[in-house]
Amino acid sequence: MSKRYAVVLAAGQGTRMKSKLYKVLHPVCGKPMVQHVVDQVKMLHIDEIVTIIGHGAELVKSQLGEQSSFALQAEQLGTAHAVMQAKEMLDRKDGVTIVVCGDTPLIKAETMEAIFKHHEETGAKATILTALADEPTGYGRIIRNEDGLVAKIVEHKDASDEERKINEINTGTYCFDNQALFAALSNVSNDNVQGEYYLPDVVEILKAQGEVVSAFQTAEFEETLGVNDRVALSEAERILKKRINEGHMRNGVTIIDPMNTYIGADVQIGQDTIVYPGTYLMGQTVIGADCEIGPNTEVQDCEIGNETIIRQSVAHDSQIGSNVNIGPFAHIRPKSNIHDEVKIGNFVEIKKSQFGKGSKASHLSYIGDAEVGQDVNIGCGTITVNYDGKNKFLTKIEDGTFIGCNSNLVAPVTIGRGAYVAAGSTITEDVPGEALSIARARQVNKENYVTKMNLKK
Repeated sequence: MSKRYAVVLAAGQGTRMKSKLYKVLHPVCGKPMVQHVVDQVKMLHIDEIVTIIGHGAELVKSQLGEQSSFALQAEQLGTAHAVMQAKEMLDRKDGVTIVVCGDTPLIKAETMEAIFKHHEETGAKATILTALADEPTGYGRIIRNEDGLVAKIVEHKDASDEERKINEINTGTYCFDNQALFAALSNVSNDNVQGEYYLPDVVEILKAQGEVVSAFQTAEFEETLGVNDRVALSEAERILKKRINEGHMRNGVTIIDPMNTYIGADVQIGQDTIVYPGTYLMGQTVIGADCEIGPNTEVQDCEIGNETIIRQSVAHDSQIGSNVNIGPFAHIRPKSNIHDEVKIGNFVEIKKSQFGKGSKASHLSYIGDAEVGQDVNIGCGTITVNYDGKNKFLTKIEDGTFIGCNSNLVAPVTIGRGAYVAAGSTITEDVPGEALSIARARQVNKENYVTKMNLKK
């Protein structure tokens, strides 16, 4: 197989987005558009990816990192000019180059693989990815000759009435023989109304040289959608959300209301898990089998075991075991590690803490910067007092401990194995194992106080 290269066009400013954020960094289903494109390209066994950057160059570099090489298009002078910026990296290399736009987040690796295969089978120097459009107005039309190869591309404004009836359109994705591409690019002219260098002109140059130009028609017009404004961004979100949700359902996940369930492109979900409406699953989240997630729950970058239930809660950047019950209205903040069979109840906040197997914080507690052992019961209203205004300190609660309601554990402090802390205590010193710690004033009742003070009139 010949070597493969990819050029990702990501230099346009995207003025129609009316945004401070560079166009290709706008997210679709939680991931920047250009990242969607590069992720799909990477599945094709590409030898080198070159991303053409311009506006927001450093932000795009930061997003893609080592997944791509980069070439700067300082002035945006058209698509052919953009590809030309990759000449130093790709010129004179043998192989096939795919050119794809960074604002087409719906394009699939399978489609790009198909265009590579079609390109090779037809012996073409250029192959155009085409689609059938119900409303082709504004698109370049593909004019084929009798043998099915491309005779020419006609822009809508230049097309005759008969040509405008053709609904096979140019999507803006191409495969080229790499050396033929860069040889032709040097002959592209900017003699047009916009004064720009256009990539379709490479096709015309190759045709004039007698080279074969073919076209591969994708079955899904939707995947060729280019996002140029917020309306198209919303449409891309709708299409990709539907694609992602259907994929999970076909893999054995129950999604009660797909229209109101939002799942990121990289999320993994095990079989027989049920996802309820209003749920957002984002980032690198991995959910096991037989779980129940939602309704109205947000999970990002979490690893969740099997048979866990999370309802009306938020969990970020944490590990959550199997047979865990979280919520309603709990908040699992980053760097928490919740082991199996734990109960985190309503209005409980966990932050940067370990929670051992079988432990419970059933309601109205804050546990931050803590190591909680196994089979610990944390009573309602308990707080680990972890912050002195400058530094954070660790609270250790060892196995089998019982913490009474409305207790303040002032870190750094250790509650020993099997110890009891009486309700309402403020603990400032370590508690030995098996001890009962009471840290509160003894109750005193003043008999007849109200009468003596004449408080009732």
